[in-house]
Amino acid sequence: MSDLIKHVSDASFEADVIKSGKPVLLDFWAEWCGPCKVTAPVLDEISKDYGDRLQVAKLNVDDHQETPMKFGVRGIPTLMLFKDGVLKAQKIGALTKSQLSAFLDSNL
Repeated sequence: MSDLIKHVSDASFEADVIKSGKPVLLDFWAEWCGPCKVTAPVLDEISKDYGDRLQVAKLNVDDHQETPMKFGVRGIPTLMLFKDGVLKAQKIGALTKSQLSAFLDSNL
């Protein structure tokens, strides 16, 4: 796991995501989720590639249920891109690195 990825909780969501000084890609995931395991190394690479332009963050839906409920997360992995404290775009399901890069580039 990359140390560039921030782990977010319901309690830290506002400070870590809404009030972040840069766009945040938030991954809603769980330990038991197969596609989430596939997505994890892609997120590690993206966090390195985008560096200062993007904060990659993860929220475990089993440990923190308030935030996913608030945003209507029904399937995981769900990736949400927040910019200036606002939900800008989202994707559900595992993405390849090229799919995720295209998604980010079109929304950043």
